[in-house]
Amino acid sequence: MEHSEVATPCASSPQSLSPKSSSSSSSPPRTPPVVLSPCAACKILRRRCADKCVLAPYFPPTEPTKFTIAHRVFGASNIIKFLQELPESQRSDAVSSMVYEASARIRDPVYGCAGAICQLQKQVNELQAQLAKAQAEVVNMQLQQANLLALLCMEVEQSPPSPQPTPHQSVDDFIRNSPQSYGSNPSFLEDNNLESLWEAEPLWT
Repeated sequence: MEHSEVATPCASSPQSLSPKSSSSSSSPPRTPPVVLSPCAACKILRRRCADKCVLAPYFPPTEPTKFTIAHRVFGASNIIKFLQELPESQRSDAVSSMVYEASARIRDPVYGCAGAICQLQKQVNELQAQLAKAQAEVVNMQLQQANLLALLCMEVEQSPPSPQPTPHQSVDDFIRNSPQSYGSNPSFLEDNNLESLWEAEPLWT
């Protein structure tokens, strides 16, 4: 009777203690992948935010009001359609324009952003008129100042310098204008006058 040999694995075989098996058993657990929160648009619409969501780069979850305003006026389907028709370089400006126009439409349902533009244009025209008026006043004041300076220069040139009186001339003028001048009383130095002066006040007693 033949005996069949059956190979049984050895519990203490060197392969069971290989370094690969020991390292795999002691490796740390993997960190779970970071789950990004959905964008504000998908969160408000209550749908799953895809990896390549068209609205995610322009409506972050920290700004839900931005999408609420645009969605209220344009709707989600129109916003997605507008962004898909534009290149990526122009989508950010398009979203800003849609949000601004939607805000203006909510504030003024009749005129919307056109009313805001007209109001700003009116303010610009008023400021330009005030600036032109101020510039005209400045020019007028400069002309008046130039005219005054010209008149002062003409008066200084036309007025002759006053001559300085000499000492001899001043003495003559004093004698001429004196109330008891020598010329008006020629008998002041006559003999009878001298005698009366000597009689009134003798020099010696």
